[in-house]
Amino acid sequence: MAKHGKRYRAAAEKIDRDRRYPINDALQTLLDAGGAAKFDESVEVAVRLGVDPRQADQNVRGTVVLPHGTGKTVRVLVFAKGEKAREAEEAGADHVGAEDLVKKIQDEQWLEFDTAIATPDMMGQVGRLGKVLGPRGLMPNPKVGTVTFDVAKAVREVKAGKVEFRVDKAGIVHVAIGKRSFGAERLGENAHALIGTLLRVKPAAAKGQYVQAIAVTTTMGPSVRVDPATARA
Repeated sequence: MAKHGKRYRAAAEKIDRDRRYPINDALQTLLDAGGAAKFDESVEVAVRLGVDPRQADQNVRGTVVLPHGTGKTVRVLVFAKGEKAREAEEAGADHVGAEDLVKKIQDEQWLEFDTAIATPDMMGQVGRLGKVLGPRGLMPNPKVGTVTFDVAKAVREVKAGKVEFRVDKAGIVHVAIGKRSFGAERLGENAHALIGTLLRVKPAAAKGQYVQAIAVTTTMGPSVRVDPATARA
């Protein structure tokens, strides 16, 4: 088992491992415990849901626009032509193109972007990139709003803090909700936005307690457990 450094151990000693904190208190406790790294760490929320991800009708997936963004600069690529390409550029997309970008990704394995958006008429060509983009979570998908003719809106939302979430094989959703430097108040508003969205997309097939456990943590620091009841309030 890997040994934790002095910064981690010092932070962990300030957290009551047996307590389940209200979510805002959990975030404040996390910040008060101090940083386990010298950089501005990301803060992540992990939510264990009472679903069976192996069942198609319980595969929780969606997007949420975090009120304060994630603190990261997101590079957006848009597959579009003509007027839609111009709209994407004006909205702030970092890369815009059509067949040229498809070819560049195919031939050069070029992946200098964080989110890909495509107009529906481009998906016939973009679909050929499935083996490259799919495993990296970069494939445009209409279910999360990244296949759309309203490319300007899609670009603005991603730049403003729209993030995608998807339950993993263990039934857990992991989402970065900002940086330590945000402070507890802004992190709390982002966390509530995420959890509120998870509650709204609860599958009808899910039985029993839906939100089973929540924890917040920093990139290199210890986690703080959250009282799930505060997520259902």
